[in-house]
Amino acid sequence: MNKRYIQKHIKLVNNTVFINLEKIFLVNKNELFSNFAKSVYKNYEIKYRKFYKMDAWSKLGFLSAEILLQDINLDEFSPEDIAIICANSSSSLHTDKNYQKTISEIPSPSVFVYTLPNIVTGEICIKNNIKGESLFFIQEKFDIQFIYKYVDSLFENTSTKLCITGWIELNANEEYQADLYLISTSKTDLEFNETNLNKTHNSWMNYSKT
Repeated sequence: MNKRYIQKHIKLVNNTVFINLEKIFLVNKNELFSNFAKSVYKNYEIKYRKFYKMDAWSKLGFLSAEILLQDINLDEFSPEDIAIICANSSSSLHTDKNYQKTISEIPSPSVFVYTLPNIVTGEICIKNNIKGESLFFIQEKFDIQFIYKYVDSLFENTSTKLCITGWIELNANEEYQADLYLISTSKTDLEFNETNLNKTHNSWMNYSKT
C-alpha cells in the first residue's frame, strides 16, 4: 500500500489563519465572523463574485479551501481525480435558523439554497472544477478514525490522486473552526495518519492560550 501525505494544513479559528500550524493572519478577536471573513477574502486577494452571496458557513469552508489550494496547480490532476471529504456537527443549522426567520414573511430563496449540508463542498467544487467524490458527513465530533479510513480507501480503490478533507464547523452561535488538509502521495514530512490528524486538529487548544 502506498503511503499518503499531508501536503498542507489550514486552520481558521479565533479570527486567525494558520498554515501548517504557523500563525499567518490575525484579525481583532472581538470582530464578528462576518468581518473576519471579509478581511481574509481581501488579504488573500481571492476573486469570486459569488462570495458575498454565500452564507457564513460556506464562506468559512470556501476561504479555507482557497487558502489551502493557493500555490497548488490543480491542472496537474484530472478533475475526476480530485476528491473532497468533509464533516461537521451542526450541518447548516446556522443558516437554517436564518431561513426560518424569513418564513413568517416571505421565504428567501437566496437563503434557502444554503440550507443543505453539502452546499459548502459544492461551492468549493464549482470554484475549482473538482469532479471527483464529494461528501459531507454529519458527526457529533470530528471522527478522525472514520475520515482517515474513508480517505485512505479512496486512494486505494478509486482514481483519487488528491483529496481535500477535514472539519468545517460554524454553529448557531457563530463559534467556528475550519480544519482542512490537502492529501496526496507526494512525500512530505507529515504522513497522513490518525496520529498526525489528531495532533494538528487539537492544536487549536494551545492557540487559544496565546
